[in-house]
Amino acid sequence: MSTPQMDDLHERPIGEVASALTRDLSLLIRQELELAKAEMRQKGRIALPGLGMMGAAGVVGLLAAGALTAFVILLLSLFLDEWLAALLTALALAGVAAALALAGKERVEEVGSPLPEQTIETMKEDAEWMKEQARSARR
Repeated sequence: MSTPQMDDLHERPIGEVASALTRDLSLLIRQELELAKAEMRQKGRIALPGLGMMGAAGVVGLLAAGALTAFVILLLSLFLDEWLAALLTALALAGVAAALALAGKERVEEVGSPLPEQTIETMKEDAEWMKEQARSARR
């Protein structure tokens, strides 16, 4: 199957074809790098709030443990032994921290793989295109 573009390649000197291929390859690599940067920025915008939620879960867990623990333990110790009041309070705070951590984890998982998947796919396509161009130039 011959196209006008392939026929043109057969008529051009190999040095000229190699020069054009190098120029096209350089442009292609720059474009792929720009695509990778854009894709990583987009993934970062999605993941950042989830990571913030996970950090907030830790901070809130510590603050809650510090501020409410004493109050709840003292309140429960009116009805229970002090050790049992402390245990129940700790379990409740751990549940709140776990719920926040799970919400943050789900948000981060929305991003999927941290790799720039679109860029990898287009680079594979570009490699196939370059192989085809090199095969056409050799014929």
